[in-house]
Amino acid sequence: MTAFHALRVTRHVLLNRAHMLVYSLAILALLRHRLSCLLSSSLFLPLLLAELVLALMWVGSQATRWRPVRRHEFPDRLLREVDPAALPALDVFICTADPHREPPISVVSTALSAMAFDYPPDRLSIYVSDDGGSAVTLFAFMEASRFARYWLPFCKEKGLLDRSPEAYFQSNIGGDSDKMKVMYESMKEKVGRAIERGYVGNDVVFGAGERGLFEKWKGFTRHDHPSVIQVLLQSSKDSDITGNSLPNLIYVSREKRPTSNHHFKAGALNVLTRVSSAMSNAPLILTLDCDMYCNNPRAPLHALCYFLDPAVSADLAFVQFPQCFHGINENDIYACEFKRLFRINSRGMDGLRGPNYVGTGCFFSRRSLHGTGSSASESALQKAVEAAACSFELGTKWGSSIGFRYGSLVEDFYTGYRLHCEGWKSVFCDPARPAFLGDGPKNLNDVLSQSKRWCVGLYEVAFSRFNPITFGTTKASFLMGLIYAHYSCWGTWCVPVTVYGLLPPLALMYQTPLFPKVSDPWFFVYAYLFTAAYCQDLVEFLADGATIRRWWSDQRMWLTRGVTSFPFGTIQFGLNHIGISAPGFNVTSKVTEEEQIERYERGVLDLGVESPFFVALGTVAVVNLSSLVVGIARAATTEGFLDELFAQLFLSGFVAANCWAIYEAMFLRSDGGRMPRSVTVISLTIAGLLLFMGYLVFHIIKLR
Repeated sequence: MTAFHALRVTRHVLLNRAHMLVYSLAILALLRHRLSCLLSSSLFLPLLLAELVLALMWVGSQATRWRPVRRHEFPDRLLREVDPAALPALDVFICTADPHREPPISVVSTALSAMAFDYPPDRLSIYVSDDGGSAVTLFAFMEASRFARYWLPFCKEKGLLDRSPEAYFQSNIGGDSDKMKVMYESMKEKVGRAIERGYVGNDVVFGAGERGLFEKWKGFTRHDHPSVIQVLLQSSKDSDITGNSLPNLIYVSREKRPTSNHHFKAGALNVLTRVSSAMSNAPLILTLDCDMYCNNPRAPLHALCYFLDPAVSADLAFVQFPQCFHGINENDIYACEFKRLFRINSRGMDGLRGPNYVGTGCFFSRRSLHGTGSSASESALQKAVEAAACSFELGTKWGSSIGFRYGSLVEDFYTGYRLHCEGWKSVFCDPARPAFLGDGPKNLNDVLSQSKRWCVGLYEVAFSRFNPITFGTTKASFLMGLIYAHYSCWGTWCVPVTVYGLLPPLALMYQTPLFPKVSDPWFFVYAYLFTAAYCQDLVEFLADGATIRRWWSDQRMWLTRGVTSFPFGTIQFGLNHIGISAPGFNVTSKVTEEEQIERYERGVLDLGVESPFFVALGTVAVVNLSSLVVGIARAATTEGFLDELFAQLFLSGFVAANCWAIYEAMFLRSDGGRMPRSVTVISLTIAGLLLFMGYLVFHIIKLR
């Protein structure tokens, strides 16, 4: 058989390994020096703890640099050898939960882009899970089923690559596009009116028997309703305006009861897995976020280059495409691209057992989730309704060893981890044209709230009986276990970032050295560790096509999360773990979306809400700015100051440089995205208290 794909190990592997050796020796030397300092003063204990965490996290991260690989697929070769009619069937899962936060028209665009894959329509089924139990969402997809009869042949006739109507019509007008856009805007307007009213009005014109579908919603609530499964398009019966068959389109709203645990997105995906098993039972499953539309019509063919290769398919659980985003501003100010997480580290894992599952853009082998399953039958719909019932999973292994796994807020990470521990492998597929594009957060509070949620979910994996160190290193592999341990302890970054963000500047204010003098040879060990880590990170970003400014934004956001998302997530997990319900703080911006987007496009941070995150961020920013100003003044007037305290002065300057946008939001800006006055005042007050407490502590130390 002709090879459908190729793999090569990246050229800098040996350089990576040499650097690991030198860097690890430098870490050991630093820890030895810090231990000797600890004998003279307990003040060095927090620094030792911070450096131990940094060292351990560094060790975990090196496993991704052990054998990074790059792959390339040849879908044209695949099509020359495999008859399109013989391609395996594909079930696509799209989950939505709230028609107000996740506009149905956006979900519709995602579904239509998947329906328009370059794939035999009679082998393609789209399942939409509506966890909001909304009649409006069903109505939106009924409209989409009509629009699809025109949209799919239009895409094929024009050879479109952008097959999400929302994305296509943002940049294409004129000719036939105008006519199609009028149809799309008409559908969009109908759905928009239904969203505003909160129900499907009597003024809507329905086909035969369609209005009766909405009678089911009488007495429904979002958290208390029976299963609703509606086949909107059936490939064997429905065709487009050119006579070609359409893919299957099925709406699913699983049963919800207040007394039942529904397990969030993992529960919804497991229901879709069972429902699809009864109805179409495709051997391949694609999971998509509701806003992650298909940007490359040949994405399934790229995945099939691996699933149809007997050399790799036997133990291949999933093919993961990177998460990519449209509409990110030039410098990616919130680091929404997550280049290290979604691309750089994924290539490193691909050289071991494969990348982790990231929740979207992933093709699964159905047998990796629940074996061969049942086959579709005449009573498929009744079986599907039963499979969507709350009671179906009781007494079964669904969520524990079958399907998508329960037990963590990050069900994607946990599911991928468990599959790797069970002996399955995965593949990272990154074609030149991004396969899927999604939306990223457009304000800082949303970004940090998302990271906090991830932090809590990752801790849930770390403190489970499937701990990556004790379980993962033996079941997956030693290196894979280290990688998963590194991720699951993501929140512990708060220790070094917070300690280094506060202790050195406070000590600088009161002329207490925490690091070796510049004239001391030990100084160069610290300087090497800092410089080498940042340079390696920069080189890897540039090698992956990033710019220096995007790299700067990424490391700035890492520091920002270190004093916001990570400590808050750590505290919330700790409280949850001992049975105390930690209150959330979901805030709603008072500014209009248009203003927020305009600021984002200009690269201006949006801090216009009263959030505890911003109190912590403002406090650290003020402490470092104060110490930097005092430090520079003393350096200009005190002989020997720079030699003795240069490291701390540099750290304060580095943090202050990263906080420049915070200072603007606190003191210089007047737009709707500036930091609220109350947050600024609280930050200044806490910073003042810290500076006063620092004075007392360091004064006592000097007296001793």
